[in-house]
Amino acid sequence: MTRCLVTDRRRLCPEARAFAAARACLVDQARRAAAAGIELIQIRERDLEAADLAALVADVVAVTRESRTRVVVNDRLDVALACRADGVHLRGDSYPVKDARRLMPPPLLVGRSIHTLEDLARADGADYVIAGTVFRSVSKPSALRAELIGLAGLHDIVNASPMPVLAIGGITPDRVDAVLATGADGIAAIGLFIDSLKPAS
Repeated sequence: MTRCLVTDRRRLCPEARAFAAARACLVDQARRAAAAGIELIQIRERDLEAADLAALVADVVAVTRESRTRVVVNDRLDVALACRADGVHLRGDSYPVKDARRLMPPPLLVGRSIHTLEDLARADGADYVIAGTVFRSVSKPSALRAELIGLAGLHDIVNASPMPVLAIGGITPDRVDAVLATGADGIAAIGLFIDSLKPAS
């Protein structure tokens, strides 16, 4: 099973007022993730300016470099390349995979978010896809039932996808087995790893 930690500094470090404190908090989480053998970290701090994002990515790359953990940057191909990250993760409405692949040949990773079976065509050539939202989540509490793909929708995507599929959205420990039973190759989550990677008290 592939596990992908998706970052969210506001949920992880709600008390951090300054970016420097939030950055240190995220880097500590990445260090613990690497020590736990988490396979993938997606840095998804979409509101950060390029300089702050690059500083964060460089720090996370540094603390994970000697581990099996690979680091991808949400949608910012320029930052991923400049910081020598392991790849980029494209939003569902982002530029084509083939454009990213020209600048990021294997073994660099190109992933994509998808929400429907129709989205799979736009993910052609990706190394993996993240499919969701499976269940209502803290990140998307107002998601309408019609917007949730559920386990049945996840199963349909898995069956149609030539690429590994990671499930996202409301993934809790008690739901992991059901998610994997659809044939999904793994999970991607925010809250699950906030809880499971807390520092020892």
